[in-house]
Amino acid sequence: MRDSQAVSASVKSPERNDTILYLDGVSVSFDGFKALNELSFYVMKGELRAIIGPNGAGKTTMMDVVTGKTRPDEGQVLFDGLTDLTRLDEARIANLGIGRKFQKPTVFENHTVFDNLELALSGSRDVLKSLLFKLKGEQQDRIDEVMEIIALTEVHQTNAGALSHGQKQWLEIGMLLMQEPELLLVDEPAAGMTDAETEQTSELLKKIAGDRSVVVVEHDMEFVKALESRVTVLHEGSVLAEGSLEKVQNDEQVIEVYLGR
Repeated sequence: MRDSQAVSASVKSPERNDTILYLDGVSVSFDGFKALNELSFYVMKGELRAIIGPNGAGKTTMMDVVTGKTRPDEGQVLFDGLTDLTRLDEARIANLGIGRKFQKPTVFENHTVFDNLELALSGSRDVLKSLLFKLKGEQQDRIDEVMEIIALTEVHQTNAGALSHGQKQWLEIGMLLMQEPELLLVDEPAAGMTDAETEQTSELLKKIAGDRSVVVVEHDMEFVKALESRVTVLHEGSVLAEGSLEKVQNDEQVIEVYLGR
């Protein structure tokens, strides 16, 4: 295992206000098992980052901590350089501008693509307001913009249940974009996709990044390669290696514990 102090030192190099996500010394234990072990890394504003690692490396727990589902035993998790997420619940974290997409898409299958995006508009509405709600011009424009980003304009009147697996994934990403998140956490988006859908998904995530920060947890190395992003390798709850995909693929420890020879 690498020297954790060296990893921590690398984390402290940027100004915190330049980071969208800043984890410092985060540990989480479940019944004696340390899911995260003084995990420290950061994601810059507007960055696309891939997180890889073997099963049990701590990838899901890391996302659970960031979104408030799991409270760490120790450590600091800063959003946008200022807000300590460890002090907030899931709802308040989501309202800050952090969106999470799970591996299995969750869409309203009996509603059209357009309706799904309309329902996801940021800003809560009670039942009465929902019944009386009419789209404003700027909201209509935003839905049209997101439909174009996720390449579903041509099927906007199709029920979500009739979409392909890949299209459902894109629709859910679009629903998150309707919430105007500053940070998007995406869990294994390429799972179950065709090659064409996988390629289109990598292009979609690259298009989204820049306006917002995107963290992608993935096992498919070809998909990670297509993202052309910085890669963080987790192992036993800590950062094992970080850098370009080529760099981490040639790292002896990464080869030994994850990629194989």
